[in-house]
Amino acid sequence: MEAAPQLGGLAGSARHGPYLWDRFYHVTLMSDLNLRGLLEELELADRIQWRTTRTGFYVDGNLYSLSTSLEFATFPPLSLVDKARLAGTIMYASRLRDWKRLEEIPVGDWLERLSGKRVYQRIWLPLLRAKLGENYREASAAFIWAIIQRMYSARRSGLKREMFGYVDGGYALVLERLRGTLEADGVEILTGHRVTSVRQLEQGVEVAAEGMTAAHFDHVVLTLPCGRIANLVPQLSEAERHRLRSVTYQGIVCTSVLMRRPLGPYYVTNITDSSIPFTGVIEMTALVDRAEFGGNSLAYLPRYVTQGDPIWQQTDEQVKLECLAGLERMYPEFRRADVLATDVSRVREVLALSTLRYSSERLPPLETSLPDVSVVNGAQIAQGTLNVNETVGLANRSAETLVQRIAQRATARVAAGAP
Repeated sequence: MEAAPQLGGLAGSARHGPYLWDRFYHVTLMSDLNLRGLLEELELADRIQWRTTRTGFYVDGNLYSLSTSLEFATFPPLSLVDKARLAGTIMYASRLRDWKRLEEIPVGDWLERLSGKRVYQRIWLPLLRAKLGENYREASAAFIWAIIQRMYSARRSGLKREMFGYVDGGYALVLERLRGTLEADGVEILTGHRVTSVRQLEQGVEVAAEGMTAAHFDHVVLTLPCGRIANLVPQLSEAERHRLRSVTYQGIVCTSVLMRRPLGPYYVTNITDSSIPFTGVIEMTALVDRAEFGGNSLAYLPRYVTQGDPIWQQTDEQVKLECLAGLERMYPEFRRADVLATDVSRVREVLALSTLRYSSERLPPLETSLPDVSVVNGAQIAQGTLNVNETVGLANRSAETLVQRIAQRATARVAAGAP
């Protein structure tokens, strides 16, 4: 049961001018075994297109390439000693396995100790603020560890350089194939029905939703953000509701821009300049064949924000104008006359922040105090960063556990003489 008119959530699709493509930016790594396994099941593995890409860095009003070891060695904003400490930090984090102890350390303290004050102030702190706003003060070192782990996972698989991939046709094709496969297996999928309450009965669960009469199920799995679950299920204990509401979420306001010409050669451009009104540039057509968009270029301009950020009160038109002005500052050759379409997507609960002692104090468990109600959502990704591969992995693990537990409960009920 899905509240939105279409499936997919953060992996859903949207119109960019006349072209249907992902609402937000996504990329597949060679090491994304969970996602690639799902694509194999859906007979879409042969639709993955692999490319090498370049990375840019925007610092102090200048755009630098940071795609090779040589470019890193000659990166002007940092001294030779700074670069050595930055490289050492990333290498150390990529090899670290005991992530739980990092939950006890504030991310800023950890990075400054490893990289030094100058590197922290020049590189790490602007990047943290770009991703987390002032919530960076609450984040643990496990947050940046998870990002570095994913970034270096492809290299650990034996490649000298990361290969990035995408599914020809985008996630619209993946979701269409997934829905068809599920429905062929007898799964009923309802879209456009927002669930309004979930209530444990003596046996089974009653679910009320907009536009339909209440329905009854043997077991319910809730995949909503934590705060919404707390509001939806009043029978949860006060301790459970408090734990769910204690999870801090980052939101995103992401502007997509369809243009006649590309901005530059980089798939990802990291931004440390606070005057730019977005936190990065992801030029999708530096990865995806521009033929998907009629020879045009598509870029995403994400801005990760806290729940109290003023941008939530801005209109889409205000956000678009600010983003276009930001592109003009970054790219002297950018012309608004080349823009064919812009769109703004907003989601308040995107990323559950890895705060101090997150897994012990805030991470929601799979099972609840209600015997037939379970929780599976992105806030349970404790040792990774939110992406499609981690989400598929979470779903696989949770489904296996739930099938066993539900079967055990059913056997116990039969043994007790229950219907």
